[in-house]
Amino acid sequence: MAGRGPAPKDPNERRRRNAGGGSTSIEARPAAQPDLPEFNVVTKKGDAMTVEPFAWPERTRDWWRMWGESPLTENYGSTDWDFLLDTALIHARFWQGDTSQAPELRLRVAKFGATPEDRARLKIEFTPAPGSPAPSRPSSASKARKQRVLRAVGDDE
Repeated sequence: MAGRGPAPKDPNERRRRNAGGGSTSIEARPAAQPDLPEFNVVTKKGDAMTVEPFAWPERTRDWWRMWGESPLTENYGSTDWDFLLDTALIHARFWQGDTSQAPELRLRVAKFGATPEDRARLKIEFTPAPGSPAPSRPSSASKARKQRVLRAVGDDE
């Protein structure tokens, strides 16, 4: 006997056949990466309110430049950059010491394929550019490190 329960329905009798990929293709209209904006931050201490310009951490400026140079962003539209700009503010708060921003930051950058795992989930694959040099081979020192044999303490051999 093959298994438990009733035999599966004939595929032609099923309500949902999941035919036709269900995706929509639109013509991409890439937008230029905006600059990190200048804005003021209002803080209240007691009855006094102060207005100071927001200072983007250097780490966030580097992060923003990195996204602008990434091949992942070649076809980003204005809504993509807008969402990433909001993410930059979360990134800045994180690097200013507000670690409560970490979960939201991680969720947001995952949507853009920030890590190899994120890209695998999004089915994004990097391919070498035409005419680019072949990846370098590990040095002989690196190979030797991988070939080391570890022995337990107390081995007399």
